[in-house]
Amino acid sequence: MAPELTEDPQCAANGYCAASPEKPRAGGYYRPVAPPAPVAGDGELLWLRRCLEAAAKGFAIGAGLKGGLAIFSVLVRLRSRRTPRSRKAGSMTNEEAIVLAVKETVRYGMFLGTFAGSYVSVDECIAAIWGRKRSAYILKQDSLPSSYKSFLNKHGGKDLVILQGVKEIVNHTPLSNLAGIEKYYKSVGVDLKLDPNMKVPCSIVHGNQSCSGHFLSFLLQAYGRALPVYVPVYLVPALVVHRQDLMKRPYTIMGKSLLGTARSSLFLSVYCASAWAWTCLLFRIFQSCNTPLVILGTFPTGLALFIEKKSRRIEISLYCLARAIESFFTCMTDAGLCPPILQIKRADVVVFSMATSVIMHCYAQEREVFRSKYLNVLDWVFGVPPPSDTEGKNCYQPDDEAKKC
Repeated sequence: MAPELTEDPQCAANGYCAASPEKPRAGGYYRPVAPPAPVAGDGELLWLRRCLEAAAKGFAIGAGLKGGLAIFSVLVRLRSRRTPRSRKAGSMTNEEAIVLAVKETVRYGMFLGTFAGSYVSVDECIAAIWGRKRSAYILKQDSLPSSYKSFLNKHGGKDLVILQGVKEIVNHTPLSNLAGIEKYYKSVGVDLKLDPNMKVPCSIVHGNQSCSGHFLSFLLQAYGRALPVYVPVYLVPALVVHRQDLMKRPYTIMGKSLLGTARSSLFLSVYCASAWAWTCLLFRIFQSCNTPLVILGTFPTGLALFIEKKSRRIEISLYCLARAIESFFTCMTDAGLCPPILQIKRADVVVFSMATSVIMHCYAQEREVFRSKYLNVLDWVFGVPPPSDTEGKNCYQPDDEAKKC
């Protein structure tokens, strides 16, 4: 006769019993935390509650991230638009900017909420059917995603009419809007007369300033533009990911967040300022302006990445690589060099779906590849389903209490 299973006292005291966390279950999937299985007839709508909670948490995180960034952007915009001279022709009004910020916040929140709710819903459906086993900025802006293009236009710090003038010189085409460039500089208090036969576009880029003087002034302005970007990036994770430590060590957590904000803002400002500095330097050296020099001048700006924290360098590199690949294939398609079989409509959705499937598979099966802070957020958003009736009763604790079990 088989020996009777006894419940671990520690397990009974804490109320967490599930399959052993040290190895995957029979189906190969691993679940970190699991509440006790509901009694028959009790919690019949637990699956619905889990789906709704996941969707709500996803929406909260998405709206919080995008909303925090939007709030700072709107505040900076309201502050910078106090004088009529600072207003650019054709730019959005403050009311339009606020409406756009609200739309972007709700849209991003709905995206993450739908993503989290869909994942949990599929997981619950699988559990119900098969059991609970877890399954170019300057030369060609049209090739970039609209959101990324808007980001570059903001932190590139140059009006579109200036970028158009630089593009025309690079492509050796006649300057079509010198009057517009002069009018722009006049609106910011600079009286400038441009030479239509210029070979080097430094006067278009920074007016009457010297190249070195422009680098320093642009750096300070770029730092002010970068701060509103990174404050929510570091503040929201401090409130969500480190919410428990924040109560125990508030000064340490907030100090690290402020240091990270200052460091990342310095990276972005140096990156943008050095891009203009390197291109100006090469234009001056070769007394020419062409596409190879623009590419060569923007390449060493990546050295600014050494300012960032080592753990963030690969993340930023991969993000830029994805944008570069998308821009490359867009240029190839426009030039007629991309085979029709590769011209997939909304290929970004296909790539996103494939990447997400890999990430969620690793979340369910290869959890050790994630950092603990990311796992805590994913576990909090998606929640943990109750164990099936066939699972054992070996004691298990959440990550922060695993050593006690």
